[in-house]
Amino acid sequence: MPCAGAPGRVALVVLAKAPEPGRVKTRLCPPAVAAEAADIAAAALLDTLAAVRATPGGRPVLALAGRLPAAARADELAAAVRDVPVVAQRGTDLGARIAAAHADAGLVAPGLPTLQIGMDTPQVDARLLARCADALLAPPAPDAVLGPAADGGWWALGLRDPGCARVIAEVPTSRPDTGRRTLEALRSAGLRVALLPTLRDVDTAADAVAVSRAAPGTRFAAAVHAVPALCRDTER
Repeated sequence: MPCAGAPGRVALVVLAKAPEPGRVKTRLCPPAVAAEAADIAAAALLDTLAAVRATPGGRPVLALAGRLPAAARADELAAAVRDVPVVAQRGTDLGARIAAAHADAGLVAPGLPTLQIGMDTPQVDARLLARCADALLAPPAPDAVLGPAADGGWWALGLRDPGCARVIAEVPTSRPDTGRRTLEALRSAGLRVALLPTLRDVDTAADAVAVSRAAPGTRFAAAVHAVPALCRDTER
């Protein structure tokens, strides 16, 4: 497994909330209860961190909101980030926090492009992240890569110049047109953008069950299947 402090070719930024009960995956409740939703979120974050750490040439950086000691699976998460730089999220809204995460990763890993994902796509593995990095870096390299999400948002943003994330700071988030608006903002700034594969991210119970089936053998899938009410709810 690559060392978090080793030289790399791209900073892999995970933008995440500490999976504290009542603060994450609240749209899974009901049928899940807060502790179950937090455990699912923790499993997703652990799978995401494992994928990032296993990506050849990747320098992991965690941009975190909240407190890991208060999170579900706190001990596992502490071990997973023991040698990973952790920067506190900053900004008044999600767009500002995304821009700040890229800028802060540029300080942690100077000179490297950034590839940012969240904790809502636990089906992502090291092979896919390596392909995304190749899309950003292999000639003729674009200025940016964007991974659309099936719900109209996006799941990944890569930038050859991390400072360019500022152009999306004011794009409205959590909307059906967020992905389109993000792409327009990048292109309006003169950036050449390549698109990555479209993925389904986890917001609802139906999303959680569908993604768990697409990623068997993951911590996330096991956590979802440990909540029978979640699976029954999606079958109605």
